[in-house]
Amino acid sequence: MPIYHQLGSIPQKRHVVFQNKEGKHRYEQLFGTEGFSGMQSILYHVHRPTQVKEILKSYSVQPKIAIDKNIKALLLKGFEIKPTEDFLNSRKTLLVNVDCAIGLAAPTKSQTDYFYKNADADEMLFIHKGKGVLKTFMGNIAFEPGDYLIIPRGMIYQMHFEGSENRLLFCESHSPYYTPKRYKNSQGQLLEHSPFCERDYKLPKELETHDKKGDFIIKIKKEGMLHEVVYATHPFDVVGWDGYNFPWGMSIHNFEPITGRVHQPPPVHQTFETSTFVVCSFVPRLYDYHPQAIPAPYNHSNIDSDEVLYYVDGDFMSRNNIEQGHITLHPKGIPHGPAPGAMERSIGQKDTQELAVMIDTFRPLMVTEEAMGIDDGKYYKSWVE
Repeated sequence: MPIYHQLGSIPQKRHVVFQNKEGKHRYEQLFGTEGFSGMQSILYHVHRPTQVKEILKSYSVQPKIAIDKNIKALLLKGFEIKPTEDFLNSRKTLLVNVDCAIGLAAPTKSQTDYFYKNADADEMLFIHKGKGVLKTFMGNIAFEPGDYLIIPRGMIYQMHFEGSENRLLFCESHSPYYTPKRYKNSQGQLLEHSPFCERDYKLPKELETHDKKGDFIIKIKKEGMLHEVVYATHPFDVVGWDGYNFPWGMSIHNFEPITGRVHQPPPVHQTFETSTFVVCSFVPRLYDYHPQAIPAPYNHSNIDSDEVLYYVDGDFMSRNNIEQGHITLHPKGIPHGPAPGAMERSIGQKDTQELAVMIDTFRPLMVTEEAMGIDDGKYYKSWVE
């Protein structure tokens, strides 16, 4: 982000003896990114966090590609993804490149009989429907509709849901998520012009420390494979930690829109950045207030990015026949803009209630078989008058 955070009990100095009242040692773990040069935290465990008892099985979870070099604009009907009990089985990857994997999930049950770790990618989960708690070995974060959850790679976690109707957008990134540089000063603090601030962050709370031995299954995703590994101790046995690398969240409803006299470019909606794509939040806002302003977005060429829009709620002024849960893909190489009639009907409008998440990737996206199964088949022709 970066921001410093601490939970539980830690010694005064790093890399020194740390014992409980009975003289039993706590085991230190460095949890960092980008070698030893990125964000990092130091955790203290009841048991050594290295005790692998068994590797049960390994199997591929690599998505099957339907179109590897795509030029067609697509509309994917996301709510046609069928609900599935298991959290991991419910995740359907729709669009992918070497940098990221974008998809949807509709789990109906909490993840209670195993733990999960993505060893390759940081994860962004956007909660469209559902409430619950993200449980991790660094503490818990309560979530609700509209929340972004950022989960660093290597984080062991479980998703606990309150009910059975849950809809999530996910984006796995092979480079870390950060808040945009232009919002921050040289020390990393968010500045006055930023559309959100540190007060909006949801940080880990309620550190659960489990001192248990037994057989604990952790499913580890690595290089397109899922490995089921048995740990000898409960992975949530951390007594304390501090640092800058940890899961965190933020609500899209706390994103404060930047508006102007004429239509503002998409970067004003930016929420997160990586080295290979950006994430933007489109939220309810006043329209442009020049007396002759055209609120609808102008036509523009996709020269540098593939644009993915996930529609959450509201009126979606620039598109026709868009519903909740739809995903549109506007690939680089083809200009796009408002649907026919959208520009004209936007003139004179004062505000919008739209809510959407946009992911712009700097490299083209491949389309999976899962995506083609929910494609409407005709969206690319929707600009023809």
